[in-house]
Amino acid sequence: MFTGDSSGDWLYAALHRFGFASGASSTHRADGLGLRDCWVTAAARCAPPANVPLPIELQRCRPYLETERRLLSRVRVVLVLGRIAHDAYLRAAGWWERLAPRDRPRFAHAAVARLPDGTMLVSSYHPSRQNTNTGRLTRAMWHGVFRRVRRLLSDARPAPARAVPAPTAPDS
Repeated sequence: MFTGDSSGDWLYAALHRFGFASGASSTHRADGLGLRDCWVTAAARCAPPANVPLPIELQRCRPYLETERRLLSRVRVVLVLGRIAHDAYLRAAGWWERLAPRDRPRFAHAAVARLPDGTMLVSSYHPSRQNTNTGRLTRAMWHGVFRRVRRLLSDARPAPARAVPAPTAPDS
């Protein structure tokens, strides 16, 4: 996903900078890039006309997103790129139907919401050329989101187990 285009250039450079990827770019499927504590997916599986998927296209692709969600059992933080991804994630996770409209997390750049299952949902503008070339999304804003994700993951890690000393026999 996001391989070989300007959005991918922004994404993989940030993933590498913040320790989620083994390299700063991805050029093709077998380029050796590895991800750590990270999964990249998309709400739409094909490049739609005018780069905006129709609702029916998102609906047809949702089962893939739902399946990936189920397979990833230890997700603590989800970063969505753009309003389309934000809404698609809420639908695939079932929150769109389970939460009243007023209780659904709203999309805004750098917004963080705790979902009822404890998952943290972080939203960002999509790193499309339309957003990056116009300054709607700057590198500083983008890196700020990844810094926040890294911090949330650090905060969400279970505390390391402490060694408890074995009980000692009383002096006799």
